[in-house]
Amino acid sequence: MTAGDAMDVILAQWARERPDLDCAPMGVIGRISQLQREVFLAQRATFARHGLDAPSFDVLAALRRAGEPYQLTPTALMRTALVTSGAITQRLDRLEEKGLITRGRSDADGRAVVVTLTAAGRDALDAALPDHLETEHAMLTGLSAAEQAQLAGLLRRFLVSLGRTPPEA
Repeated sequence: MTAGDAMDVILAQWARERPDLDCAPMGVIGRISQLQREVFLAQRATFARHGLDAPSFDVLAALRRAGEPYQLTPTALMRTALVTSGAITQRLDRLEEKGLITRGRSDADGRAVVVTLTAAGRDALDAALPDHLETEHAMLTGLSAAEQAQLAGLLRRFLVSLGRTPPEA
């Protein structure tokens, strides 16, 4: 038998007070919300050790994953980060000020803007990535590898059922 949590107490209270309602979704959504907060706090601490924040890490990681020459358009970055053009512009401004990215015209299409990961940006990402993964591994130590795979599959199915599709490569 697994140990109870705060959500179990809340669900028991609702079952007592409103037995006419099916509050089971609160058990899923409430726990996802709690996990979101825990993940946010852990990641914030990890990224701060490297002078980054989660949005900056996301942009640098997207550029690094793109492979050489580590370039993407702002639109491709928006799709990857699932943010508005205003939000991506602010992120890019901050990263450019720190010398972690550059923005310039595409060699293929002189009208298109491309964002390029600088050597300093690659170094920053490559330094933060192992620490980030260590943080995530530590958060998942309470689950076996099979449970982690099962949870990942269930969360994938949940997101797809909500209409979330992967960003274009």
